[in-house]
Amino acid sequence: MTQLNFNLDMDKLTEEILSSDLSSVTKGLAVAVFNAYMEAERDAHVQASHLARSPDRQDMRNGYYERDYRLPIGRITLKVPRTRSGEFSTTLFERYQRMDQSLVLTMMESVISGVSTRKVTKIVEELCGDAVSKSFVSNVMKRLDPEIEAFRTRALNDAQYDYVYVDAMYIKVREDHRVVSKAVYIAQGVTTAHYREMIGFMVAGNESTVSWTAFFQDLRARGLTKPKLIISDAHAGLKAAIKQEFTDCPWQRCTFHFLQNMVTSMPKKHSGPARQMLKRIFRAETIKHAEAYRDEFIEFVQDDPKYAAVIEKLEAGFSDATQFMHEPEDYYVSLRTTNSLERVNREIRRRERVIGIFPNLASAERLIGAVLMDIHELFQTPKRKLFQKHDLDK
Repeated sequence: MTQLNFNLDMDKLTEEILSSDLSSVTKGLAVAVFNAYMEAERDAHVQASHLARSPDRQDMRNGYYERDYRLPIGRITLKVPRTRSGEFSTTLFERYQRMDQSLVLTMMESVISGVSTRKVTKIVEELCGDAVSKSFVSNVMKRLDPEIEAFRTRALNDAQYDYVYVDAMYIKVREDHRVVSKAVYIAQGVTTAHYREMIGFMVAGNESTVSWTAFFQDLRARGLTKPKLIISDAHAGLKAAIKQEFTDCPWQRCTFHFLQNMVTSMPKKHSGPARQMLKRIFRAETIKHAEAYRDEFIEFVQDDPKYAAVIEKLEAGFSDATQFMHEPEDYYVSLRTTNSLERVNREIRRRERVIGIFPNLASAERLIGAVLMDIHELFQTPKRKLFQKHDLDK
């Protein structure tokens, strides 16, 4: 998506948004926001909430009719509200033709990019000369919830996922007048055709066996079958949940995190050659080469008691960290670490950092879900397939 730069003048910002190549997911979000705007207009006209008895009521709701509307991103179909008297008429079409069609797109891009609703209202006012309340922006974005929920709960039995990456990151959320830490559980699958898909996410308490088990049970209930390999870090609760929910499924311990864990146990001085030998183990061409490199490393450092902890960790974790070597060699670079999913986490973090603290759990799920939907669609293009040469540079 087009990223907002608040140092740009508004004319340039508008031009960039109108000329951007937005995805079909973004079109769907634009439909939701436009529909929400017209719904708010009808609410103001009727002066009564849905099905409420009110002496101030001016009219009655009377369903919708569909109308096609053309935007720079393509044609979309909107649900235009009606009233029984026929006196209500939305100003949306005239309003956006007269002023700036990028208003709603800007609102949507801003919120999904992690911009606060307070900043969004300022952008809207600059673009259109009209103020929009923070509550209006928040309420409009809530209309995106059904699409995000449909994405989060969709069936997974239409594809076979050979490889599954799982990881968790932490965010801050206000809950019961306190700021608490919440874990964001994310799963990425790789299909037999080598396309990546964001297959699940959940925002819950701190990482534990119970939380990871609940996350995996949801994936299985939606149709995820046992993959060839699950790739993750070595969190104890995560490992226990994988063992429980995916019996006999090989687990690949992320070699990047494993190496970090071992290096922290090594002497800081004069350990350069030993570190290079340690890294060489997980760059081997075959499992037999990796075993040979492991033995060479142990022989090289075993007489120095400062390396005892490293040797112990290596021997205990070697098998789990070399499971990727039982797959085709071309896949090694992508399967030995969780780098593919770490990039997804960074995209979420980039938006989340602007907000700092989410006002509630729903707002966190809304932003994370919208970001993952966009990444998911980006992965569906042929050039984004995994296991291609130089994949890690893309």
